[in-house]
Formats: sequence, C-alpha cells, structure tokens
Amino acid sequence: MALQIGDLAPDFTLPDQRGDAVTLSSLRGQRVVLYFYPKDDTPGCTKEACNFRDQWSAFEQHGIAVLGISKDGASSHAKFIAKYDLPFTLLTDAIPCPVAESYGSYGLKKFMGRESMGMMRHTFVVDAEGKIEKAYIKVTAATMADDILKDLALV
Repeated sequence: MALQIGDLAPDFTLPDQRGDAVTLSSLRGQRVVLYFYPKDDTPGCTKEACNFRDQWSAFEQHGIAVLGISKDGASSHAKFIAKYDLPFTLLTDAIPCPVAESYGSYGLKKFMGRESMGMMRHTFVVDAEGKIEKAYIKVTAATMADDILKDLALV
C-alpha cells in the first residue's frame, strides 16, 4: 500500500556522503524533505539537486532539512556534492534499497521500451511530528524545490 498524507513516515538509518549514520527520527521537531533520485551526476538528477541548492537559503531559513537518497555510494555522493557545491546531505540506500522500497520509490521502471528495477524520482515532505505532509510522485526535476516551497506557502 502506498504512503498517504498523514501516515507516519517509515523510519530509517542510512549512511551519508561521509559514511556517518543519519536517522530520520532523530530529525523530529523539524520538517524534512526526502527526495529519492536515480543516480548522481546525471542530467535530471543534477537539475533537481541544483534546484535544491539554489533554493537552499529558503529551506534553511525555515529550518527544513533536505536529504537526497539514491543507491550511489558515499564516494559518488561526495564527488557529486563537491562538483555542484551542494549544501545538503545525500544518503546511500544500497540495493535492494529497503528504504526506497518502504516509500514506494524503488521498483520496476520502464524506459524506452525496456523494464528494469530502479530508484524512482519521488519526493516526500515529512512534518515535525514525523508524518507525511506532502508526497510528489510525478516530479519535475528542474523545479522540485520551487514546487515544495510554493506548496508549503513559504515563498
């Protein structure tokens, strides 16, 4: 069953770009944006990450943590962060991607007539109590951060 607005966000602990553990429940008391994306340093994923970077001051001003999640490892994340000067945390959800699966963000994808298992581009806003506040299943990578700020009436 897909996550619904108001559901408790599945808790997790994943390694970040430095290999340090990040636990979602430890961020209670603030909003958290979880954005699942397929792969570091690819065109769509770079547009999405750079949109969060470009809107970073608004997220920071409102005390909103941003966590990007893909199956890429810590060293790939570290390079991606350095290359594009990303000010937020990237987490590794290694195959079989149990965290992404718990959010309905890992599964069968179709691209150019071929099917494969992979990370889906989905975004969730988790409120200060740890509940799903917004869920974006159809994501426009280049404007995801803008869309969240508008939808939360923060701009």
